[in-house]
Amino acid sequence: MLPFFIARRYLFAKKSHNVINIISGISAAGMAIGTAALIIILSVYNGFDSLVKSMMGTVEPDLLVTPSSGKVFIPEGETCDWLYAQESVESICTVLQETVFLNYDGKQGVAVAKGVDAIYEEESPLRNFLRDGEFVLHRGDVPLACVGASLAYSLGISPRFVAPIEIYFPSRTASISLSNPAASVSMETVYPSSVFAVNNDVDAGYLIVPIDVMRELLEYGDEVSAVEIRLKEGTSLRETERIRRTASQMLGDSFKVSNRFQQNESLYKMMKYEKVSIYLILIFVIIIIAFNVFGSLMMLIIEKEDDIRTLRSLGATDSLIRRIFVLEGWMISLLGLVAGLAVGIGFVLLQSHFGFIEMPGNFIVSAYPVILSWSDVALTAAAVALIGYLIAFIPVSRRFRRG
Repeated sequence: MLPFFIARRYLFAKKSHNVINIISGISAAGMAIGTAALIIILSVYNGFDSLVKSMMGTVEPDLLVTPSSGKVFIPEGETCDWLYAQESVESICTVLQETVFLNYDGKQGVAVAKGVDAIYEEESPLRNFLRDGEFVLHRGDVPLACVGASLAYSLGISPRFVAPIEIYFPSRTASISLSNPAASVSMETVYPSSVFAVNNDVDAGYLIVPIDVMRELLEYGDEVSAVEIRLKEGTSLRETERIRRTASQMLGDSFKVSNRFQQNESLYKMMKYEKVSIYLILIFVIIIIAFNVFGSLMMLIIEKEDDIRTLRSLGATDSLIRRIFVLEGWMISLLGLVAGLAVGIGFVLLQSHFGFIEMPGNFIVSAYPVILSWSDVALTAAAVALIGYLIAFIPVSRRFRRG
């Protein structure tokens, strides 16, 4: 208690050399700026991370069932009945997709044609990401298609035009004829009904069509390439994992049941590593800023030489004196930490509520997305406090080791 009392008096007392006050203030302000920047940048990253995950959720289901070997399977058995009986399951739809060749009004390209059933057509979250047209895959008996924005731009596809999209795929049953190669290629036509925009990768490579069109094109009967399971909004990760594990056990080794992370593992790992990298870079910046505390503390020790001798004559040990100056240096960092947390958290809350800093250009959101994570706040506070303590401890321990 005594070291803290003396350190607090030293910190707030007027120094004889005004430069020490200035350096101490700069040190605290630097720590505050670094802490606030760390909170704000991590919150912005959390916002974009959540935005990317929500956009990927329009394409990736909560759970995806695929065969362990081969491309297709027939969905049947008690597992399907068990899944339908789960309260947390919102919908189950079947998918048949393949990479195909497209021709539209003389322009050609390659894309992934995703054939979906009526359940997907009725409940697809792609409706919220349409750039043009209406998300329908049938107009009477005429099959329609929803096209990614980049793919539509490259081929000149528009729902307002009447030209059909021709989809080509090599026939699985016909033998290849050298005299007439076109006879060994299956072809189906669909008409564009809408254009969607999710992200560059999806927009450039996806075409959503009725599953019947894909079955005709690929010459399949009831086979599908995957079963997509979407859970009700707000379903916990624990419940999602329970359903995944149970379904996986019921289906056996012949099938894979993947959650969103497993469906796109490389992307989510990269996003996690990027956040760690950002955190470490900013912590390194804070370490550099903290060296101001080093300098101000060394100057303060020099100024307080008379006080140190007085304390020693009163019976104070070097250990007690060392704790006094370590606490003072640490308090400079803690003052900056508290101010930085207040500024950073306040800025993030204001931005999330009012969105006063807007995104440039025509982006999917109007303002920079931010999400405050209290685990980030706790991690930042712990790291900055530890850095402040070490920066204060090192010069004091070196100074009093010399005598």
